[in-house]
Parts: sequence; structure tokens; C-alpha cells
Amino acid sequence: MNKKLSKAILLLLGLVFMPIQESYSQTKSDTPTNIQDAFENTLWYTAPAKEWIEALPVGNGRLGAMVYGGVINEKIQLNEESVWAGPPIPTGKPGAWTSIEEARKLIFNGQYTEANTLVQDNVLDRRIAPRSYQTLGELNLNFKIEGEAKNYKRALNLDNAITKTSFTVNGITYVREVFSTPIDQVIVVLLTADKPNAISVDLNLDRPADFEVASIGKNKIKMWGQASHKGKHLGVKYETQLMAVPKGGKLTSVDGVISIENATSVKLLISAATDYNREDPFSPLKHNLSKECTSDLNAANKKQLKKLIEAHTNEYQRLFRRVSINLGNFTAHELPTDERLEAVKNGADDAGLLALYFQYGRYLLISSSREGSLPANLQGIWNNHLNAPWNSDYHTNINMQMNYWPAEVTNLSECHEPFFSFIESLVPSGQKTAKEIYNNDGFVVHHTTDVWHWTVPIGRVGYGMWPMGGAWATSHFMEHYNYTGDKMFLAERAYPIIKESSKFLLDWLTTDPRSGKLVSGPSTSPENKFFPPNGTGDSYVNLGMGNAMDQEIVWENFTNLLEAAEVLGINDEFTAKVTVALENLALPKIGSDGRLMEWSEEFKEVDPGHRHLSHLYGLYPGKQFNKKDTPYIIDAIYRSINHRLANGGGHTGWSRAWIINFYARLGDADKSYENLKALLQKSTSTNLFDFHPPFQIDGNFGGTAGIAEMLLQSHIKDANGNVILDLLPALPKEWASGSIKGLISRGGFEVDLEWENGTLKTATIASKGGGNCNVQFGEISIDLALAAGEKRILNNKLK
Repeated sequence: MNKKLSKAILLLLGLVFMPIQESYSQTKSDTPTNIQDAFENTLWYTAPAKEWIEALPVGNGRLGAMVYGGVINEKIQLNEESVWAGPPIPTGKPGAWTSIEEARKLIFNGQYTEANTLVQDNVLDRRIAPRSYQTLGELNLNFKIEGEAKNYKRALNLDNAITKTSFTVNGITYVREVFSTPIDQVIVVLLTADKPNAISVDLNLDRPADFEVASIGKNKIKMWGQASHKGKHLGVKYETQLMAVPKGGKLTSVDGVISIENATSVKLLISAATDYNREDPFSPLKHNLSKECTSDLNAANKKQLKKLIEAHTNEYQRLFRRVSINLGNFTAHELPTDERLEAVKNGADDAGLLALYFQYGRYLLISSSREGSLPANLQGIWNNHLNAPWNSDYHTNINMQMNYWPAEVTNLSECHEPFFSFIESLVPSGQKTAKEIYNNDGFVVHHTTDVWHWTVPIGRVGYGMWPMGGAWATSHFMEHYNYTGDKMFLAERAYPIIKESSKFLLDWLTTDPRSGKLVSGPSTSPENKFFPPNGTGDSYVNLGMGNAMDQEIVWENFTNLLEAAEVLGINDEFTAKVTVALENLALPKIGSDGRLMEWSEEFKEVDPGHRHLSHLYGLYPGKQFNKKDTPYIIDAIYRSINHRLANGGGHTGWSRAWIINFYARLGDADKSYENLKALLQKSTSTNLFDFHPPFQIDGNFGGTAGIAEMLLQSHIKDANGNVILDLLPALPKEWASGSIKGLISRGGFEVDLEWENGTLKTATIASKGGGNCNVQFGEISIDLALAAGEKRILNNKLK
């Protein structure tokens, strides 16, 4: 082992395995099994964060924090998931269906510009903004420390979900730890030093606007207010409280500032509450926010610190430790995370960093989406703005769905629950919109929504005239069943909401007089545009009939409805209608240049490198196109992706993540890896947050899903209707040897894989509920029939 590596190991071990007297949080459950595990699951740095995008995130699904790691002036930015400004909200334009019918006639007659204008004027409501998810505020810690900090380290340990900052000043080593516990619903900050009476600090809570602060007794302060934008759009009322519990020293609290002098250690607890009512957002909860915050603080403070930490780590590790991954390249761990990322940006390969990125995505999902919480938004739960980019809302034309791509396959099915609950909460509003705007049955969601549950089309036609968000979201319900086999979920939750979406789609579809087939429209291919036939100058339009993505989402919705009905033994008038409509549904076409067409006609593209690749939905995350069932369309898909990339596509983080999954589905290991590496090179911050830019968390989740898709696929069924487990379908040469344990396939199989020199070594297939599958590696395959709980270990010949 070289000297540089040895020194780095000692530095990092000092951070990960801090002696007990220097670290509150060291418990038996924290200790990784070996040095490599410690490295693989740790982001670490040798300097404090200079800006928010470099800080390290913690979260329990509801409460989040970004830890900067400052020495003298430390800042911890805080979030509570429901701190939102608003209303008013868009209400739509009732009776718009008459203009929609006219727009359809115009488009079928080739009058695209006129149809665009008609829909813009008569169908879309105004966009009311800003109305944003907001920061809860900041905890400022101003320490009385004099001297130069040495041996500085800050880290986020993904194995225990605790950040740790340590450094030495004048011979005293200081350690600061932060975590957000899902059990006790508080953020915990622990301050220690290896010499007594060495900690002196002033604490205060702050916010950019709309707040008041006050001291409560001698050891607590509170901050409260109501979220708004410039005094308008009054939204959620909030309160947060800080409790300081020092060991030794002197404590005072005056005018919202807690001062601690000469303590040996300090425990800080942060609680928060709002009046947001997720069941009925327009009827705020009537509970006493102060009492709720105080109750949470007192309960957490009464708990023995060791028990507080153990409860947090045990609950977190219950989810996180289900999956482990090793992609090789142990030696790169000698460098801090930011230096490793910089090396990748300069062309280096670092399989270990990609494994860390994979686990970081799982960490972020656990930390931002837990049972009982709101779903992860555009920034998860981490946002330091009052007016966040795109309001940090729920974009349902890919971004919200991408957040949950890794949920089932990476063994975090419970983290999917907030998505389901939220989509279900949109149904009443979506039914109202379907009836008032379209005169249709069922429910509809457009390109975006937020915690106020509105569903109407808003803004510009280029993004707003797209009634497919709800239908796409319902596919996640079916996927949950496909992975878990939970028939109660299928009967009570999946089938009803898929049916509500199918009702809308049956009424929405119309016959294209040019083909006699059923098509969707008028609608956009999300956020894209084209030059109309016979157009003049640079004028472009957005709306068409039968756009590829719409048709693919309808195909998937109807297919899911019929598959669910078959499992549940439902065969009625409604399933018959869906069957007929599916048989008569127009399908995407291949253009004269060999590409899959995005629109129903070959229009000249305004932006050939557009970030959305919507027409490839049927490849991923859909299941309509694959090499087995639709080999004739694979070349057209390849041509479409390559054309986009050749013209600058993939320039946002989430777009690049989508491309990784496309190539993985195509079995193209080289292209999958090339785009995974590009995701880190071009769209990743030093704290491994995804850049849109700016920060947008979907790329993290999409990238994590992409790595899983490169190692295991299960979206295709064999001739007997059994799921095919395709092992290592897109394994790049850069991951010559490695392993992954705990992935989940459709059909409810847990899969462990080990490979060596680019080929499978062993595969362990375990069935959760019992069932049949076909296991495939390259050209070799084997049928397995496993009882519930049964496990089968296969070699590289699948014997």
C-alpha cells in the first residue's frame, strides 16, 4: 500500500471511526465490516462547503437539513416538507372542450398555427407564480474559536445517515454530527470536544422573510410565520423550535439567541410543525404548532442519547442495508469525493465513485420519501429558496416519475408509498378538471401540480397542453404490483386509479380521419416544438394529434388495465371497451430517415437536440418496445437517440439519466457507461447532487435506476407469461469484476449477482412469494419454479 493511500486511510478512518469520547454517534451498528465498506459508503471532503450546493444533506422524509461544515461560523439550512406558499391556484377554463374540438379539426386540416393559438387563448389558464416550496430557515452556530483549523474533514456516512465534521484547533479536536431521525421526528446536532469546557457558541434561527423569533425559557428558541411571496399568496403556517442541552458550562437565552459558554458537549434538537392538511389543503389543521414542536423536543430529549441514535440508525439501516454494491476500483478511495469527481470530469474512470453514486441515490430517496411523508419534489426535500426554480413542485411530465424509478428495483418499495398517496389525492381534482375542461369521465393531470392538488392545464401550450401526467403516474401503481405481487394493493388501489385514468382516455381519444385509428390530442410532445407545414419564417408550433408519447402512454395504460383485470378476474363492459380501443389505437411510426417519429407527421424540428426524448417512452420506462417483442423498431430507436445526442441532447442531468436507461434497455453497455460517466462529468455537483442546472434531484434517482438497469432487467415476459430475469444485460468492461446484492425483479425475486472478468460467476435468486421465472445470461437461459422463501444459486452456466 503506497504512502499516500495509507495516509488517506488514516485520515478517513479518523472520521468514520472516531473514538467514543470524541463522537456521540459511534455505535456497534455503525461499524462497517471492513475498511472498503467504510470508504464505499462515505462522501468526504477536506474543506467546508462554500455554497449551498456543496453542503451535505440529511433527512427523515419530512425534516431535511443541509450541513455546511463551517469551523467558526457553521450554517445548517433547514426544511420541512410542507412549507409552501399559496394559494391562489389555477382553476381552469370550464367549457374549453368546444375549443378543443375545433382545434382538432384545424390540425386534421393542416392548420397547426391556428390550432395552437385557439388552444392557448381558450383552454389554458394562466400560470400563477411564484408559489413555491420554501426553506424553513437556517440554524446559525457562531463558535468562539481562535486559531487555525488543522486536520479538517467533513463527511456523510451513507451507512448511518449521519454527517460528521472534525478538525483540530490549538490541540483541541472538535467533532460535530448531524442527523434527522425518522423515529423521533427531530433533527439532532451533537457538538463534542476532546477536552472539557472547550465549546462556546451562540445559536440563532433565521429566515429570508416572513418570520418572528423569540426565546422560550432558558434553553429554547422558536421561529414562526406564514409562507408567502412578497406578502401575497399566503400559504402554510409553520413553527420550528431549537432546544440546547449542554454538558457543563453556562447557558443563557435572550431575544432569540442561545449562548453557551465553556461546555464540554452540547446536544441540539430541532423540531418543526405546520398547519398543512394533506387530506384537504384548503382546510388548515387547527392544532397548536408550539405544543407539537415542544412535545417532539421533550420526547426526544427524555430519550437516552444512545437510544436516540440507535433508533435512528436501526430504522435507516433497515432500508439502506438491503442492497450492497461493489463495482471495483478500491484504490480511488484515497481521494476525497470532490477530487475523485474532478478526476472523472478530466476523463478518469472510477467505478467506486459510481457505486457510491448508486448508493447515494438510494440514500436520498430514503431521506426524502418515507411512509407518511409527502413525495420527493423537484429538489427532494432540500431547498434554500423562497422562490425555488420551477417552484420545486411536482412536474408530472417526467420529473416526479423519475424520482421513483429506483424505488422498487433497489429494494425501497416502502419509499414509493408517498407517491401513491399523493397521486390518489389528486383524483377528486382530476375528476373535476376532466368534466369541466374536457366534458370527459375519469381523472386527468397535466404537466405539473403541487401540494394544493390542482390539475388544470396552465401556462403555454408548449408545456401545459399535455393531459397525460395522471396516466403516466398510474403506471407506477401497476409496477408496484409487478414487483411485489400484492393483490390487495392491486385490487384496492392500483386497479381503481388505473381505471379512472382509462375512463378519461377512452373519452379523450378521437378518430383520426386520415388513418381511421384512435389518437390523442391536441397535445404537445412535452416541451418540444416543430415548424408547421407551410409555415413562414421562424414561427413554430407545439400541438399535434397522435404524438408518439401520448399513444405510448395510452397503450401502457390500457395494457395495464387489462392485465390487472385478468389477475383480478374482472371481465365486464368496461374491459371490453378498453380492449376494442387498444386494438384500434394508432401506434408510433418510423420516418423516412429511419428514426422513430415524435409526431404523427414528419415535421422539421426546431430543436433537434431537445432535452426530452418523449417519443421513446415505450422503451423506458414503458415496456411496449423491446428486442424480443418489437425487434423491428429497435433500429429506429437507436437512430432517434443518436440523432438527439449528435445535436446536443442530454444536456440536463435528468435527460442524461434517461439516456442511460435507454441504452441499458437496448443492451448497449458501452453507451450506457459513456452516458453514466457524462452524467457525473457534466451534471453533478461536488456533493453529488444532480444539476439540471440548477439543482434538480431527478437526475440522481434516474442515474441510480440506470445502474440497476445495467445489471438486472425484468420487464419482458417469456411465451408462458413468466418474467425473464436478464442478468448483467449491459455490463461495461470498466466493471470487469464486482457484485451486487439485494436487487428486486418483477415477479418478486431478490437477486444477488457476482461477476468476474466480465462474465457471471454466481447468481442467487430468491422468491419472496413463490413463482416461476426464466433466468437469462447472454444466450443461456433456465426456467425456475420457486416456492415462497426458496433460494437457488446458479453458476455462470446457470446450472
